[in-house]
Amino acid sequence: MPAPRSGNALFGASAIHANDGGIEIPPNGKPATVRSLGRLNDTAGAFPPTGLVLLSIGSVQLGAAIAKGLFDELGPTGTVFLRIGFAALVLLVLWRPSLKGYTRSDYLVAALFGLVLGAMNLTLYLALDRIPLGVAVTLEFVGPLGVAVAGSRRLMDLIWAVLAAAGILLLAPLNILGDANLDPVGVALALLAGLFWASYILLSARTGNAFPGGTGLVIALCVATVALVPVGISGGGTALLDPGLLLAGFAVAMLSSAIPYSFELEALRKLPARVFGVLMSLEPAVAALIGFVVLGERLGGRVIAAILLVTVAAAGASRFREKPG
Repeated sequence: MPAPRSGNALFGASAIHANDGGIEIPPNGKPATVRSLGRLNDTAGAFPPTGLVLLSIGSVQLGAAIAKGLFDELGPTGTVFLRIGFAALVLLVLWRPSLKGYTRSDYLVAALFGLVLGAMNLTLYLALDRIPLGVAVTLEFVGPLGVAVAGSRRLMDLIWAVLAAAGILLLAPLNILGDANLDPVGVALALLAGLFWASYILLSARTGNAFPGGTGLVIALCVATVALVPVGISGGGTALLDPGLLLAGFAVAMLSSAIPYSFELEALRKLPARVFGVLMSLEPAVAALIGFVVLGERLGGRVIAAILLVTVAAAGASRFREKPG
């Protein structure tokens, strides 16, 4: 679930996965951010790369589960405001970016990136307020999956698209088999989050080309934070001043951003991009598992089948994607 998740971590290693943002990896694989994370990155290096990817996925989804647990006090809008705001603050301190030497067009791209980033997380959290975590993440996955297979004429990519579409149809709130009973607004919001995720991936590349390192992401996160102020304050109210809730919001930001970002960067230094993509495709299944363990969300057979279909489609699109020319 994406902020910041990396722009295209699912289907390539040119940008990191960010439930959270659009960070380009330099040829040496050691951006300043990783060095700034210091001990966390050193700890990550002690784990096998496949384990790091799984820990990253688990961290992001645990962050989402904790965030959902804050909805009663902060509402989904207040929670996402804290998450994005703390992520912006942490990365602003780590990067201390210079804002000189860029064009108005560059800033417009970063601002649009930030608006999409904020909308992606907002719609996902609004969906989480209505439907289970595993279902929301599965539906949201149609965004990066659509980007991965868009424009392809290969038969294999058509197969992955059909599998994903079948999974989405199983999640449609039609109650054909009687074990889903999903809120149609929640389903629509999760699909909208997926659309924003697709836009996020495309804008991530443009932002990475316009700004070095994490400068573009920091600008985007600041824009997203400002854009979320009205809905965040109206949803969270005076609860946003509660020290305990602020600490929980900070924990969500760390679990969903800094920790998985560090793990994924370290893993990408050792894993082929395709293997990384296949592992990332496990995210819907992990989300369903964490939703069950942490939130007690039980899923029926129809929903589990849908999650498996989308997971297989994402893994296939990543594993067998066409090599760049």
